[in-house]
Amino acid sequence: MAYLTIAERVMQELLRARAPLDDDELARRLDVRPRQTINQACRRLEQSRRLRRYPGAHGKIVNELRAESADAQVEQEILPEPAAGDSATQRRAEGVMLALLGDRLGRKLQPRRFVLPDGARVEVDGADEELTVLAEVWAHQGPPKAAQKNKVLADAMRLLFVASTLPARPRMVLCLSDEDAARHFTTARSWAASALRSFTIQVEVVELPPELRSEIVAAQQRQYR
Repeated sequence: MAYLTIAERVMQELLRARAPLDDDELARRLDVRPRQTINQACRRLEQSRRLRRYPGAHGKIVNELRAESADAQVEQEILPEPAAGDSATQRRAEGVMLALLGDRLGRKLQPRRFVLPDGARVEVDGADEELTVLAEVWAHQGPPKAAQKNKVLADAMRLLFVASTLPARPRMVLCLSDEDAARHFTTARSWAASALRSFTIQVEVVELPPELRSEIVAAQQRQYR
């Protein structure tokens, strides 16, 4: 069995997170001790131009994958058999979407992992520090296929489940970046749209920058050839 190095695990986690992470958060997520091990790995990755390190919003140094590293290195070398629609480009777009949604709601949203009493773990794409908002994001452009509709509904189930474990019920949001992709879950006469309204799960649509939107469309075309 092949094992990933600490550096490879760092890159994989940054790709999953869709947002920059500081050394402490990486050490917590990867369960690596001492923390200095993460710091050394990130410094080496910076020297090899695989990631960038810079001061984040809270003063800590954060780590962010370079675009070319996310597309070429992580997706092909580290992540085995990515699912259709799951590309580095889409992950970067979803990070942008999370920031835009946070601005709209007036909350700083970051990926969050929850550890359940039985030891199981569940992650949501975004949550604020006070856990008043839980969000899942999906960057797909155009009407969703059947399997993709199920993916979004699975995200909704994740929100409902995590919300049920919290002392106070949070605002639950499915964030999409295309009206055509959102229609099935908002205005269409579908049981999915009715269910989301019944469970008070909001569907928010944020607009991606044109260049990034074009990259998403191109990535989808490559995946479904």
